[in-house]
Parts: sequence; structure tokens; C-alpha cells
Amino acid sequence: MTRTVYVNGDYLPEAEAKVSIFDRAFLMGDGVYEVTSVLGGKLIDFDGHVARLQRSCDELVLVNPHDRDAWLAIHRELVARNGIDEGMIYLQVTRGAPGDRDFVWPDPATCPPTVVLFTQSKPGLADNPAAKVGMKVIAIDDQRWARRDIKTTQLLFPSWGKMMAKKAGADDAWMVEDGVVTEGTSNNAYIVKGNRIITRQLSNAILHGITRAAVLRFAREAQMEVEERPFTVAEAQEADEAFVTSASTFVMPVVEIDGVALGGGKPGSVVARLREIYLDEMRKAAI
Repeated sequence: MTRTVYVNGDYLPEAEAKVSIFDRAFLMGDGVYEVTSVLGGKLIDFDGHVARLQRSCDELVLVNPHDRDAWLAIHRELVARNGIDEGMIYLQVTRGAPGDRDFVWPDPATCPPTVVLFTQSKPGLADNPAAKVGMKVIAIDDQRWARRDIKTTQLLFPSWGKMMAKKAGADDAWMVEDGVVTEGTSNNAYIVKGNRIITRQLSNAILHGITRAAVLRFAREAQMEVEERPFTVAEAQEADEAFVTSASTFVMPVVEIDGVALGGGKPGSVVARLREIYLDEMRKAAI
């Protein structure tokens, strides 16, 4: 089946979709994005993603072209047209294509934003076998720009980090700045000591994860202690368990950090329970 995508108000076969070579996301990385998961044909934590999209647009003084209901209609139409049961929808808003290259931002009154959405079908997304064996991560220096709280399309270093992990025989990398972990290349990072979940507090240094917010809420409701503070790689290597969260992996256990195994190298009970709770609650709330 030919995939249908959305470009600037039109639903098109992906082979017919085109964006200007002068688009500022292409030339400057001047755009923001969101990824919303789909389970059972329904959207997971949609309102959280739309709210963060608005925040990203506001921080970059970028026009958000749609309100919540319009975004929802587009997402649902793409799910229907592409027959997505489990998978993801990628959304990108850029500052547009002014017709030439210039560092100065174009006037939004004459240069409308570019809007692109597409689906990715991922059968078995919720039953990812990696959740049963866990991930191995390495630590790398965090060399990104200072505004990681804005979900921009500037993903060169996170992509580079994933390639460093692959070269080292690991699954992902945790980035370290000033001696403490910031986050994973495309996820938020956590350790578990006893019944206490430790993760870095929100700031400009990390992405304000939508899955992160939901998981911490569910953890507190399940009477787990949550401590929001930085932690070192050495502290992580001495933890009982570790994990990451993201819209596409949900809650994923980490079983090895820089060659040091956690919990005998197998996922632990706390992370398994958090993943179960998250998926159960998100399925109930999906729209």
C-alpha cells in the first residue's frame, strides 16, 4: 500500500510529496517536531504532544498553524488512510521557505510555516522484545546546544551519539555534562534504587518528555518514591535498575552501562511494572 502523507494542507502519496529546497528546516534546522505513538489505532498522550509543540513554537517565535482540534483531525485522517494499528505519527513545523537563504528570520505574514506529517507502521510496538532483554548504553560527552528543552529538528549530535553506541556494540548512549547524566540520545534517563526512581529535574538541559511526565505520575500513584536530581554514571552503575522513556519505546529497561551490568544483566521488576502500568493507562486514555 502506498503511504499517504500530509504536506501543507494536502494528503498525498509519499512519492508526490515535495518541500522547497529553501525551507529553513533544510537549510538551518529551523523547525520543531513531535512523534505521537498509535496503539490499537488510537493516539497515545496526544494532548501532551500538542501542548509541547505549542511550547516549542513559542520558544522559537514560530507560528503554530493549527489548534488542537485541527491537529487531531489530521492525525486521525492519517491513521485511517494508512491503516495504522500500531506505529507512530511524525509531525514537523518549520519557519517556512522564504525563497532564498538568509540568517534573518522571514516575516511570518509573507512566509507561512511548512507543515509535514507522515506515519510509520510498527506492528508489535507495544510488545517490543527489547523490553524483555533490556538495552546496553555507553556514556558520551554531551555536545549539543544549550536549549534541549525545545524539540527542534537539530538532531545531528544525537544521531552521532547513536552511531557511537552502535560502533561500541551498545544500543544507545547516555550523554554526560559536568560529570552528570543529562539524557539519552532520544529519551529521558532514570535509575532505580530500592523503591526510589531517580531522574534529572526539568530544565533547559533536557527535553521535557511527555512519556516522562506520565511515567512519573503513574509511579507516584503506585506509591513509588520519585527523586528529581542529577546522577553520575558511577551512581548509575551501582543502581538496582535503570531505564529510559520515550514516545516510541515507552518504558525500556537498561541492563548495562559502559560495560557494567545491572541486576545480573536482566531487566528488573520495578521497570517491568512501570512499563505495564504505563501501557495499561495509556491504552485507556488513548483517543
